[in-house]
Amino acid sequence: MIPLRKPDDLSAWVERTFGYVFKSPELCSAALTHRSAGTLHNERLEFLGDSILNCSVARMLYDAHPQADEGALSRLRATLVSGESLAQLAVELDLGEHLRLGAGEVKSGGFRRASILADALEALLGAIFLDSGFDAAAAAVARLMAARMMDLPGADALKDPKTQLQEVLQASGLALPVYTLTAVTGDPHAQSFTVTCEVPVMAVAAVGEGASRRRAEQLAAAKVLVLLPPEMRKSV
Repeated sequence: MIPLRKPDDLSAWVERTFGYVFKSPELCSAALTHRSAGTLHNERLEFLGDSILNCSVARMLYDAHPQADEGALSRLRATLVSGESLAQLAVELDLGEHLRLGAGEVKSGGFRRASILADALEALLGAIFLDSGFDAAAAAVARLMAARMMDLPGADALKDPKTQLQEVLQASGLALPVYTLTAVTGDPHAQSFTVTCEVPVMAVAAVGEGASRRRAEQLAAAKVLVLLPPEMRKSV
């Protein structure tokens, strides 16, 4: 397994990155240990950290966008806390260099895997919460997210295709689109979903295919949006 860096190096990295010094270093060690490396791994801490992260980011957005409604705040939060965003942040923080992985994960490049990086980042927040409480964990979140908060696009720009299509149709007084799952192929661990999105009153339909039903629906909705008359799409 990949050993953790020397305690002094790890402590310096945590303090520099999270603005925090652990009173119980074993919590930090557990947060950076993947399940492939032992029984004292970070899955429970990741579960806890996920909640801490969501709550902290929600409060930051609530304070920063006093005029935004619930939907807009939810879209902004999703942008900040998605697995992809967290993995990108973890890469920028060099978190992968501090992970403790089993031999199999080392060989397969687990220290670069997005899910492992995102989970470890959340686990560290969970560990800080257990070590010093919510305020300390929230301060770490604010430190990590400050720059990304400044770079957020407008909430309307974050609307997914399904939401955009729904709003366009409602603005025109039309019924909501119909999504139909038409096929599921592949092995259980690598399935592909095919979905048809249809607007019956306009005789418009399109097919989307993705690794999840939700992804396939989004792709199908995006195609339908393109097929709508330009005057309807102006509101998107």
